[in-house]
Amino acid sequence: MVHPHQTPYVTPHILHKHYAQAFDNEFHSNLIGRDLEYFSQAGFDMDRIQLKRNAPVAQLYEDAIRNEGAIISSSGALINFSGKKTGRSPKDKRIVYEETSKDDIWWGSVNIKMDEHTFEINRERAIDYLNTRDNVYVFDGFAGWDPKYRIKVRVICARAYHALFMNNMLIRPTEEELASFGEPDFIIYNAGQFPANRFTKGMSSTTSVEINFKRMEMVILGTEYAGEMKKGVFSVMHYLQPVKFGQLSLHSSANVGMEKGDVTLFFGLSGTGKTTLSADPNRLLIGDDEHVWSDTGVFNIEGGCYAKCINLSSEKEPEIFNAIRFGSILENVVYNPLSRVPDYDDVSITENTRCAYPIEYIPNAKIPCMVDRQPSNIIMLTCDAFGVLPPVSKLTPEQASYHFLAGYTSKTPGTEDGVLEPIPTFSTCYSAPFIVLHPGRYAEMLAERMSKHNVPCWLINTGWTGGKFGTGKRCPLKYTRRIVDAVHSGELLNSEYETFGGFGLQIPTAVEGVPREVLNPRLAWADKEAFEREVRKLAGMFQKAFKLYESDVQESVRLAGPRVD
Repeated sequence: MVHPHQTPYVTPHILHKHYAQAFDNEFHSNLIGRDLEYFSQAGFDMDRIQLKRNAPVAQLYEDAIRNEGAIISSSGALINFSGKKTGRSPKDKRIVYEETSKDDIWWGSVNIKMDEHTFEINRERAIDYLNTRDNVYVFDGFAGWDPKYRIKVRVICARAYHALFMNNMLIRPTEEELASFGEPDFIIYNAGQFPANRFTKGMSSTTSVEINFKRMEMVILGTEYAGEMKKGVFSVMHYLQPVKFGQLSLHSSANVGMEKGDVTLFFGLSGTGKTTLSADPNRLLIGDDEHVWSDTGVFNIEGGCYAKCINLSSEKEPEIFNAIRFGSILENVVYNPLSRVPDYDDVSITENTRCAYPIEYIPNAKIPCMVDRQPSNIIMLTCDAFGVLPPVSKLTPEQASYHFLAGYTSKTPGTEDGVLEPIPTFSTCYSAPFIVLHPGRYAEMLAERMSKHNVPCWLINTGWTGGKFGTGKRCPLKYTRRIVDAVHSGELLNSEYETFGGFGLQIPTAVEGVPREVLNPRLAWADKEAFEREVRKLAGMFQKAFKLYESDVQESVRLAGPRVD
């Protein structure tokens, strides 16, 4: 198998630095036009660097192959490598402490304070590095499909791979929109190839991912993992949507029924199945990861999908598999050196292999990615490494608030740097690494919307069954898909239910196509005493984690959680 240090043979004309550049230079100079003054004022050396704004995909391919060791896969996707960092670095995330946002931010281990002066030092460091590059890529796009609530985002970076990634993940402007783009609402300076100075005040390593809400800017140093840009935009939307627009931003996927037009929101952290379960051939995909539940409906924040590739196959996930073609990015995926066929089972670089593609590559994507209709179902996805939660539970409104605030799941391998096996975690709002306001603000907005529109909520476990991680097995995808189909058809609303132990969850006694022992996890465990121990252990973890929010919720919500006998 080929690893990133092995550079394949390419033809000499592609290697030639000045090949096909004359037209490109003139073309991109015209495109950047009146924005040149901004770049000069920001500190960019316009006499030295060449700016490439919203470069064509084919040119980004050429530059990535010529300068970055990228490879074209057998299906036409561009294989790129992010270097040392192959996942997010949440411990290196910083939010600038300044007067316009300091009273809104939920300060703590998720949103670590940085002073304004340190941000200015790092911003200048990033621009100084970008000034040493021959090519600087600029991508202007939008976050948010609803014109009433979208923001204009500018990405400035040194790698063609990063420019193509954001071309796929942001909403791509038309020629007319690009010509009249004007001043952006949010700017990302990505100098990830260059390290932060770890001796600068507030730095904990040579990696720094920082956001300044006063300046509406983000600086990236010391990590080339493209997902940092995506989640930076999400963090900004998690701030602006509730604070500026009064709308609810969510870490969720969403789809809509082709016949009934019913909308389903899927909440969940990375690795829980949002992308997989929302890619349904019988439904239109609104989006796979980030949405806003507005007063008038639901809209996607992004213009593309960022799916996990580990063990990907055309049989299990045909929509995602077939989206990996020209224009798509394969990130840190090992490939056959002769055939250029990706090996999705090889995790020697990372468990967190990814593909990023425009949402239009999904045949049943709904374009534009928005609906003027309220959700019909909410599905909260969890990946339970203890193997004790049922594959599906019907939640009361109080239980929905409780589980939204608790946000229980297990971090799966590769989604964060250094995670090699599932780690049980409580990520409030199923979005703790990305939220910037107090969780109670999001939970209150969710409860209000669910009550107003009478939306049922389901807890679906895509984790282990028949035993905990290491002894049990992951719940088969075919059963999870069947359960989701039963939610959409209304079958589960009319099912008979029984109460599940100390968690007080209502679980269906039967779902067509799903074995009884899968529906009730106690039946799947051979060692019943071991099962009860794990139930008590997990219930205790819930209680401990929820203490952080007890003073901010009603008594009925607090009592909706599990109890330890």
